Amino acid sequence: MATLLAVCAVHRLHADPGSVGTTAIDKRPVPGRMRVGPLGVYGDVQADRKHHGGEDKAVYVYAQEDADWWAAELGREIPHGTLFGENLRTKGIDVSGARVGERWRIGDVEIEATMPRSPCMTFARRMGLENEGWVRRFAEARRLGTYFRVVRKGTLAAGDAIERVHVPDDAPTAREIFRAAG
Repeated sequence: MATLLAVCAVHRLHADPGSVGTTAIDKRPVPGRMRVGPLGVYGDVQADRKHHGGEDKAVYVYAQEDADWWAAELGREIPHGTLFGENLRTKGIDVSGARVGERWRIGDVEIEATMPRSPCMTFARRMGLENEGWVRRFAEARRLGTYFRVVRKGTLAAGDAIERVHVPDDAPTAREIFRAAG
């Protein structure tokens, strides 16, 4: 059974030398049931709304299985939200294999896959790997995570089951879209 391991929202904004000057990638798990609306998890923010956030990128989801793979590759832990900046950390579901238009129910929230994450230099700086080809390495591994829009607002919490409620047979996966764009 697929499970939600953590719900994360911004912990602190950090200065960043990129074009926006700040980053909200530092997300941390929040306790209890969290409200989720059209722009994502309540209490969360995105510093660069041109590339992150908005209704089509309201919730960024990342799989624990992919985080574990990266932890082994990098020789360090990948805590929920802190480094990758995801809103939801899952277990038991292929997040990057979600088809565009695929819908999941978590708690009483329904979300729909829209697109893969595109790694950027802010992410590389957060990882401390900006001079080590992190953007290319992350992209080549195709363990990207997926953005979702909110179809039905409500609440969710760590421990909630994740149920696929609709999977379009002919839609590409987030991973396939990223591969085609690259």
